[in-house]
Amino acid sequence: MSGKNLKIDSDNAGRRIDNYLFYIYKGLPKSKVYNMIRKGEIRVNSGRIKPTRKLLEGDEIRIPPYLIDFGSEDAPIMIPQSQIKSFLDSIIYEDDHFIIVNKKVELSVHSGSSNQFGLIDIARAAYPKMEIDLGHRLDKSTSGCILLSKTKKFLKHFHNQLQTDQVTKSYEAILLGSIKKPIRIESNIDISTKEFQHKVQISDSGKKAISEFSLIKALGNFSHVKIIISTGRMHQIRVQSAEMKHPVFNDKKYGDFSLNKLLSKKLKVSRLALHSRSISFEDLYGHKLMFEAPHDTEFDILLSKLGDASIQT
Repeated sequence: MSGKNLKIDSDNAGRRIDNYLFYIYKGLPKSKVYNMIRKGEIRVNSGRIKPTRKLLEGDEIRIPPYLIDFGSEDAPIMIPQSQIKSFLDSIIYEDDHFIIVNKKVELSVHSGSSNQFGLIDIARAAYPKMEIDLGHRLDKSTSGCILLSKTKKFLKHFHNQLQTDQVTKSYEAILLGSIKKPIRIESNIDISTKEFQHKVQISDSGKKAISEFSLIKALGNFSHVKIIISTGRMHQIRVQSAEMKHPVFNDKKYGDFSLNKLLSKKLKVSRLALHSRSISFEDLYGHKLMFEAPHDTEFDILLSKLGDASIQT
């Protein structure tokens, strides 16, 4: 079966292949891209690859024949004006190189089988003349700071910092149980299980993940904590919290399901209690920058009510 090849130039070197394909085939569901990679329909330099494969200048990506004309006659994704306005209102900072957004909870960063459009589609609709890209990811259920690049030069610069653990991200979470002293968790997280189980797991064969937990405020049977991470593995905080028997409240993948259901009904809040509070990195000129995102009303409700003894019983 013949297809066509896409050759990687210097602007796209260093990008993950999944992110590159999401950009090239904007209307293609994310799940379809991952499925094609898993089946070997998409290859790099004739070899099978993982979605996390970093592209090098000169790499050739083989595309199956049915994608050759994909998108040439497809109608663009129609983004409601209300979504564009909401996105623009969520911008914390922007300059000529990047945008910092306070992502809303339950907004996916990409389109997929369960959502027609994601944050990146909205951003591209808001800035149609720019090459907007995701600098990194946030889970759909996690709110807070996320960076979008406006130029390939800055995207490469930011990704270099990510790869060398020079980007610092801090999160706030509400965990089940009492956290009395700082806890540093270093474990290996295997993301290869995600496609089949919709969950990742701690495994010796995974990649190193480091998280530092510290108490902000005790909330009865819960703890409001700050988490600083220098690595950015998929579901890192959620799986590590669960592993140390202090899962994130309202986590429907790794949490205490019966307790989540009971208290969510009482509180009338079902959002995951995890928020990306801040991000710190260097700009193109070597200046260290830090941006913060306030949490939303529902997160504040959880903070104010979870310490109430009558709620916890």
